[in-house]
Amino acid sequence: MSKINRRRFLTASGSAIGAVVLAACGAGTTSTGDTSTPIAADASTPVPADAAPQAAVTTAPVVSAGQTKVVFWSSWGGKNGEGVQKLVDDFNASQPDIVVENQFQGTYEETSQKLAAAMAARQIPDMVSLSEVTWNRFYLNQSLQALDELFTKANFDPAEYVDPLIQEGTRQGKIWWIPFARSTPLLYYNRDLFKTAGLPETGPKTWEELREWGPDLIKVGGDNMKVFAFTTAKNYNAWHFQGNIWQWGGSYSDKDLNALIDEPNAVAAGEWLRKFVHEDKLGYMAEDQSTDFINGQCAVTSQSTGSLGGIATSAKFAVGTAMLPTQENFGCPTGGAGLSVMAGAAEEQKQAAVEFIKFLAKPENVAFWSKHSGYMPATDTAGEATEMQQYFTDNPNYKVAVEQLPKTQPQDTARLFIPNGDQTIGTGLERILVSNEPADKVFAEVAAQLERDAQDVKEQIKSVGLS
Repeated sequence: MSKINRRRFLTASGSAIGAVVLAACGAGTTSTGDTSTPIAADASTPVPADAAPQAAVTTAPVVSAGQTKVVFWSSWGGKNGEGVQKLVDDFNASQPDIVVENQFQGTYEETSQKLAAAMAARQIPDMVSLSEVTWNRFYLNQSLQALDELFTKANFDPAEYVDPLIQEGTRQGKIWWIPFARSTPLLYYNRDLFKTAGLPETGPKTWEELREWGPDLIKVGGDNMKVFAFTTAKNYNAWHFQGNIWQWGGSYSDKDLNALIDEPNAVAAGEWLRKFVHEDKLGYMAEDQSTDFINGQCAVTSQSTGSLGGIATSAKFAVGTAMLPTQENFGCPTGGAGLSVMAGAAEEQKQAAVEFIKFLAKPENVAFWSKHSGYMPATDTAGEATEMQQYFTDNPNYKVAVEQLPKTQPQDTARLFIPNGDQTIGTGLERILVSNEPADKVFAEVAAQLERDAQDVKEQIKSVGLS
């Protein structure tokens, strides 16, 4: 752990730290849209891959005299935690000068909460995993280290990263957040059910097509089955619905954090959701859409790329994946987590942390992590390598996210920057899904809440910047 200096502590604490804690406490279990939930073998107990309750069993590495120790706070337990630990162990064995200690901190939310507390105590790790939501908060508080000069000293070219992913971690022309466990939502569908119903086994191209196919799917699947499982606020329905908002030509907000969710196109997306669930009787809200999908309670759902391995392993039917359906437009967000170096770390630790990041970006390591976890390859070199291309050929479901990636866009600022923005939107969606409330009424109230909660953050953005 590194001690944070007094000046940075005073900057990071107070009202700024309060905003971090509010954001961390208000986003369910992982502070990300990427729920990444592989399912246990009996398909009854979800085991979050990037937020598992237990860390892989590890032993603190021995640090010899002359070696630089890097404390790395990670958010992956279970199977994915084992993958992270293997990468750490391989790095430590690959050179004699740096020792990385992987310290599992729990979910994304728990990691961000602990980081805020560590900053208040003036005791911080050297590098940390942060979700696509939480990293922006720490950036605004000026707690993260710009990495460009460190990359130059390490002779590392960040252009190796997939451009849309590295750009999401870039602010004011500098890189603050490196893609590592990145994903998109995918459309998951029961390929066997589609075949039996005489429907195309490639999945629906549009939401209207899915609506038209609904009666055929229910006829085959039974009256107790619904066509589509949506999910709850705590499971990031606002991340999944981000694509729907764009598909109908709307937005949650503009880049200046002004709420737009009550505008006509966004309301139209919400009204479609209400009618699909309550009038067409084709959809419902699931506590865990992955479990319901595996158990045959729905024919189709939306879930993270990072859930593919667990779903495909646990399902007793052929699983298909497809790009998200379109409406007026195509719309799909990215999600997941990346890596940042703390500004308060010692210079020696900062440079050593970048050497670890450089190691993680090697094609063979990116390929290992992608195949192990289901996350997208974060570098072009790895994605284009023969090994990954063959893997995609053998496992075409895994290629869908890579093919969808060029069509994605960063999420609206309301979810990324406004404290509790994700849950404010998600709770509004729950009112539509469960209570059949009109979208115009719900979204007007959501917009008013977002505007109130955005005021302090707007002041921070003026001083730090987003572009």
